[in-house]
Amino acid sequence: MRDEPVKSHPTLGCCGLDCGLCPRHYTVGVSRCPGCCGPGFFEKHPSCGYITCCVRNEGLEVCALCDRFPCPRFEPWLETCAEHDSFITHARVKDNMEFIRERGLAPFLEQQSKRIGLLARMLQHFDDGRSRSFYCIATALLPVPDLQTALEESERSVSGQGIAAADTKAKARVLRQHLEGIAAREGIRLRLKK
Repeated sequence: MRDEPVKSHPTLGCCGLDCGLCPRHYTVGVSRCPGCCGPGFFEKHPSCGYITCCVRNEGLEVCALCDRFPCPRFEPWLETCAEHDSFITHARVKDNMEFIRERGLAPFLEQQSKRIGLLARMLQHFDDGRSRSFYCIATALLPVPDLQTALEESERSVSGQGIAAADTKAKARVLRQHLEGIAAREGIRLRLKK
């Protein structure tokens, strides 16, 4: 078996996706994704042209760090992914790449770490077994301060309403309402159009 590249930050896809906020990253079992070029990635996923160019050929963590970005391979996808892609968090790719280009990788990873921490809290305290994908989408798309506020308000609501710690369905309903309210206020779509 040939040596496969391993990125230092597999929670960030070289294409700008937030792998650390993907439901597959939090799956328990053999279908769990280790993130972009993480250990075992190539055993689970077919070859990716972005990985070939960015990681293998250029030795970079993310395409945004390339002098040629956006290249002819990337430009069409950046223009259409938010409108036509079924994976709704692809809508953040362009913003993620621009953030990295303007401010650098370290500030982006710091922001992503905050998002991942908030997602971990949601999954630990509000996961009813059906909300993982929704929480992943919300943490990828909503502003970090609003996510923090939604969690704090949800914790207060759960306590104030006397919802039992074991009643994950009721707790999930509370958090979902807060997240959906923020999304509506910000004009951010958290679900695919029907």
